[in-house]
Amino acid sequence: MQIRYAFSELGTGLRRNVTMTVAVVVTVWISLVLFGMGMLIRSEVGMVKGFWYDKVEIAVFLCNGVSSSPQCADGAVSASQRSEIKQALSASPEVRRVYHESQQQAFKRYQEIYKDSATSKVVQVKDLPESFRVSLKNPQEYQGVVSSVQGLPGVFSVQDSRKLLEPLFKGLNGLQWISIGLAGGLLVAAVLQIGNTIRLTVFSRRREIGIMRLVGASNLYIQLPFIVESVVAALVGAALACGTLALTPMLTSRLRTDIRAIPWIGWEETLAVMPVLAVLGALLAIVASFVTLRKYLTV
Repeated sequence: MQIRYAFSELGTGLRRNVTMTVAVVVTVWISLVLFGMGMLIRSEVGMVKGFWYDKVEIAVFLCNGVSSSPQCADGAVSASQRSEIKQALSASPEVRRVYHESQQQAFKRYQEIYKDSATSKVVQVKDLPESFRVSLKNPQEYQGVVSSVQGLPGVFSVQDSRKLLEPLFKGLNGLQWISIGLAGGLLVAAVLQIGNTIRLTVFSRRREIGIMRLVGASNLYIQLPFIVESVVAALVGAALACGTLALTPMLTSRLRTDIRAIPWIGWEETLAVMPVLAVLGALLAIVASFVTLRKYLTV
């Protein structure tokens, strides 16, 4: 009976407060879009990390005949030193695979990468160091591998490609938190907007509420129409937010074609966010309604 009464009053309540209802819908819409974007950016960061962290390598460059660093004072790496370095790398529990790149292989790769550069005609095979390329079981745990070979005879330098990716990850994480921070502010604004709408609605219906009090209507019976109205408005805003975020896979499908170096989120990640937005919108409306009605629904 209470539910039937609440829905019978739904159309009347929404028509009486069209302007405020539209304001609630728009506020919830924008705030949930930003919140959903924050969640999608978080998913994108996770995918990029997972994709690139599997490709993170430690490069152990060995001394060649032209190295001028103090570690290479004895000249190019010897066969025994090369064997000792490889054994130290293979013995590390964090290492998945060790691959040796000769000077000729390094030169070939250099020519492929810098084929349009003027230096490609100047650099010779002897100028490039041979190296060990090390893939890790867990890219987060690289310090033990670095320390195991750092300073060994024949080692020119040790480089971790993870350092090159950290600025990208920090930038994506910063963008994620900015989106979530803006969304949080707008979610608070949505709660206040819903509460203000209910307060004005209660004021405009104070005579009806007084009569219902006199005939013995319960608090829930009086409050339910207001709660239903706010939930409906919030769900409309959530539906618009879901429709807006549905544009994301269309955008990323183009990016997937143009930029293939990183993975992009798609429909799976976007559809997973949509129920969260719907539930969050409904919860915002319910919480704001209960708090406001408890404070202002007095006759």
